[in-house]
Amino acid sequence: MRLNEIVYNDSRPIDGYGPGFFRIGGEVVSGAVVVSPHGVQSWGGVEDAETLLALAGSVDVILVGTGAEIAHLPGPLREALEQAGIGAEPMSSPAAARSYNVLLSEGRRVAVALRPV
Repeated sequence: MRLNEIVYNDSRPIDGYGPGFFRIGGEVVSGAVVVSPHGVQSWGGVEDAETLLALAGSVDVILVGTGAEIAHLPGPLREALEQAGIGAEPMSSPAAARSYNVLLSEGRRVAVALRPV
């Protein structure tokens, strides 16, 4: 079996999560967050479209972790992201965190917006 070391360059992977928090690059962050090439910042949830739209041009897709269960994104948010040229993939927060780490390790232009579980 061949093992490859994962290199994240300047980006920070999601190391873990728990009730109300995420561990990102070894640092514990409480509440909803956006992790992008620009760093880690708090997020106001699906009502906070501005934070996600600010990523236009620097990411191709945003994985949206909707908490413990998957939920649909509101139509206006999805439409605004599409008009900005950003794909949005809603999924549970645990799945979004895992998918983000995989895409990040492949060198993809990706961000993740996570609501706590």
